[in-house]
Amino acid sequence: MAKKDYYEILGVSKNATDAEIKSAFRKKAKEYHPDNKETGNADKFKEVSEAYGVLGDATKRKQYDQFGSAAFDNNNMGGGFQGFDGFSGGFSGFGFDDIDLGSIFETMMGGGRARSTGRRATKGDDILVKLSLSFEEAIFGCEKTFRVDLNETCSDCNGKGGKNPKKCSTCGGRGTVIREQRSILGVIQTQTVCPDCNGSGEKYENVCSSCKGKGYTRKSREIKLKVPSGVDNGDQMRMAGKANAGSNGGPNGDIYISFTVKDHPLYKRDGKDIYLVVPLTITEAVLGCRKEIPTIYGSEIVSFSPGTQNNENIKLKGKGIDDKKTGKLGDMYLITNVIIPNKLDRNQKILFNDLAETTLDNEEEFKKFKKYL
Repeated sequence: MAKKDYYEILGVSKNATDAEIKSAFRKKAKEYHPDNKETGNADKFKEVSEAYGVLGDATKRKQYDQFGSAAFDNNNMGGGFQGFDGFSGGFSGFGFDDIDLGSIFETMMGGGRARSTGRRATKGDDILVKLSLSFEEAIFGCEKTFRVDLNETCSDCNGKGGKNPKKCSTCGGRGTVIREQRSILGVIQTQTVCPDCNGSGEKYENVCSSCKGKGYTRKSREIKLKVPSGVDNGDQMRMAGKANAGSNGGPNGDIYISFTVKDHPLYKRDGKDIYLVVPLTITEAVLGCRKEIPTIYGSEIVSFSPGTQNNENIKLKGKGIDDKKTGKLGDMYLITNVIIPNKLDRNQKILFNDLAETTLDNEEEFKKFKKYL
């Protein structure tokens, strides 16, 4: 019998931990399983299974490290994998098309046991609601009303689904059933949740007519929400315990509200600050002026200094958003926009021509420009 390096077959080092060996086998077995149409290889599958049969057992691994693969030929395997070389008909006849490969591997890895969850208290499902707010509703807060369809605990059966419970005849009250499957590794047993009682272990002689045995009824509810001031686009709120009913005494789920805020035709928002572009005429910018400005709290008179330039930034402290999340008050910023007229009447042209004859190029910017002429 040719010497086999089981560590090399699984692609692990001789110092590999049990977890590393198990993980390597899982990957190799899935790769080479005959049902895998892309990379399936019956010989390779037998080989990695044989390797794991030895290295996955602490006693056999110790023997292998001492004596090599010769200690595990067909006469010494003790039934572990001796059947692999005896399949003259290959893998036919084992019904691989009907086998749940995931269940097989879970069982081989120590899993395959489904726990009954029917009696366990389970929280109800959460709900996500999307609400659209106007600019003003978001910055000042408001009260919104919306409707949702909810699963509510059936009042007729208190969420049990029926009356006069009795032991489920399918699972014998265990909540799980055992299924056997034939595979190349022999007969595999897996536990699954009982399909008749959904894992509760009980069935009812009298199924509730209101909920049809589900334990909950579907109802439309109107929900009122107080939106705090300062909500921004993409913010979320949680309404604890307002969503779908839990099962077996579990708590209700939560409603999550996600906000979208509409744009304003005049204001721009950055966090808790407000930005407003203020148009100024040339004379207002040159001579200075007092101008009425619309803020989110009402109109205010703001003074603009003589010689105000385009795109200047003027801060109005405390005129931004009162953000309840941070407890801070934002500011308002005025961005000047000096408007150059596209058309002038006859008198305006005369005035500008007169202005052009005066010297206005003593500013530093003009001097720098002339330096390179």
